[in-house]
Amino acid sequence: MPHATLAVDVAPGNLQSQARAARYAALAGWLTTRGLAALATGHHADDQAETLLARLNRASGVAGLAGVRARGLVPETEIPLLRPLLGWRRGELAEVVAAAGVSAAQDPSNSDPRFDRVRLRQALAGADWIDVPALAASAAHLADADAALDWAAQREWAERVVREGLGMTYRPRAPRAIALKVLDRIVREMGEEEVRGSALSRLFDTLRSRQPMSVGKLVARATPDGWSFTRAPQRRG
Repeated sequence: MPHATLAVDVAPGNLQSQARAARYAALAGWLTTRGLAALATGHHADDQAETLLARLNRASGVAGLAGVRARGLVPETEIPLLRPLLGWRRGELAEVVAAAGVSAAQDPSNSDPRFDRVRLRQALAGADWIDVPALAASAAHLADADAALDWAAQREWAERVVREGLGMTYRPRAPRAIALKVLDRIVREMGEEEVRGSALSRLFDTLRSRQPMSVGKLVARATPDGWSFTRAPQRRG
């Protein structure tokens, strides 16, 4: 099939995570130079089920358990990312490819047991009692729930967050799941990189106990007016 091969450099660390970032960056660059409107990937129902189970195993929140979405953005860009095959099983797609007389390329990392996802995939293959389409449907339901939480968090932000000088004050009223989304937005808007859900949970619990906590260079404190967020002063000398 006509195609382009894009070479990438993968940074050290989590190999699959770094490879994913490099892959999307290369595809985004290729799309941009050609003026193309969107990127479509081949993610399918089995990918969705694996993602859901992997994130359950890491105690992810609702956003993580929603898995991959049918529509999104290519990471670090505004390019639409489409996943039109989420309703298909891996085996069904393989049959379509074979019927078309195409010899599919096999990625050896997909069968390398060093990676957590591969071990999970192998375990799923031997568990015929697990309904993969049902798992994928559950991820879609969780995506709907996460969208509802986003809507509520936007309202909480508009009504309960006030900018004061170089900082912010949040007077929480919403349930924990919504407050966590507001905290995430505060942290990001004040210049910190995205933090893990576990760190946001610790921040929420610490502020509820009326103790201060730092997130990077951001200092959060409970005050009589709510929760205040300021940048830590720079040290001199």
